[in-house]
Amino acid sequence: MLLFEIIMVAMGAVRANVLRSALTTLGIVIGIAAVITMVALGEGAQQRVQEEINRMGTSILTIRPGQQMWGGVSRGDAQLSIDDAIALRAESNGLLRVSPEQQSRMQVTYGRWNSNTQIMGVWPEYFEMYGHELQSGRWFDQGEVQGRRRLAVLGANLPETLGDTPPELLVGANIQIRGIIFEVIGILEEKGDAAWVRPDDQIFIPQSTAQYRVMGGRDRLNSIYAATETPDELDVGFAEIDRIMRREHRIKVGEDADFNVRNSADLLETRNEANRTFALLLAGIAAISLLVGGIGIMNIMLVSVTERTREIGIRKALGATKRAIMTQFLVEALFLCTLGGLLGVAAGYAASEAVTRLAEWDTSVAPEAVITAIVFSAAVGLFFGLWPARRAAILDPIDALRYE
Repeated sequence: MLLFEIIMVAMGAVRANVLRSALTTLGIVIGIAAVITMVALGEGAQQRVQEEINRMGTSILTIRPGQQMWGGVSRGDAQLSIDDAIALRAESNGLLRVSPEQQSRMQVTYGRWNSNTQIMGVWPEYFEMYGHELQSGRWFDQGEVQGRRRLAVLGANLPETLGDTPPELLVGANIQIRGIIFEVIGILEEKGDAAWVRPDDQIFIPQSTAQYRVMGGRDRLNSIYAATETPDELDVGFAEIDRIMRREHRIKVGEDADFNVRNSADLLETRNEANRTFALLLAGIAAISLLVGGIGIMNIMLVSVTERTREIGIRKALGATKRAIMTQFLVEALFLCTLGGLLGVAAGYAASEAVTRLAEWDTSVAPEAVITAIVFSAAVGLFFGLWPARRAAILDPIDALRYE
């Protein structure tokens, strides 16, 4: 019997029981749709984390205060000072660009508008490290930092916050930060949020101005940022920071440091790993649905073998081989599962789009996931269709013809 004829007979059997075939494939459709949706959510989360890493900078090390220890007992948080930042910039053998950071939320006033805004005291290198661009105005320079000039660079959202003022009109205007007059010299291009960093909603002023004019002479830094030219130099940069900071804080080699050095990519990778674990958990649940769907396929195929026992006996009496009978039932199972897989991919893609539009969650349907889902659904059809097909193939034609 020709393969084409076997396939036509199998398709005829499927068409003869359309409703049953549709219900049989439903488990596969739901399972594949769930897998596609969960994988799309996981891929979308990973892409978003990667975008945040790119926005935060891929070669930036963040130095934060750690715990001061004495005799194995914590003495509270340590402190980072401006001297630490100066030492890092002066003695890092040119590997690092450095900027200290002092920050605090303060009242900002412009005309009759006011806002409670994050004020960031930084050095000019900060903007280069994080890849900021200007839409209007200019940056402040190191000379203006040393001169403690009252200058401000506004995040992209601040013009809207301060009365929806056009950015070009704000440049050169005066605002008040904690009642102190500052001249606006620049407006940043929109950067977007990157995890806990929201530069579009921040105001940047010279660090020395923040320290002596706004924060009452407080020398304590929130953090110090250090950037290497490329991500490949991060390990060398880390070693340089550890060497210099230990010397500045008089900490011997082998003793616990009173500061922490973290890579922003490492912090976001932790969240990315959590997203992957969650997506794999949900995909595992969806895979169970596929397993249940496969068992449903096997059950229906066994029922089909029982119902068509006389038909199988007649065909074998007319010369159909075991191989032809087995191929027919395998084709039926394979067709139902593959069709279910294709419908499941379409349903999963539609569900992913719905999640993106309604819940505003990032999703991404990877081609590899689609191909894997279809291949897996076909494998389910072959695996769970094999036993019913073999059972049909080994039926004795005489017993089958006597079956009522």
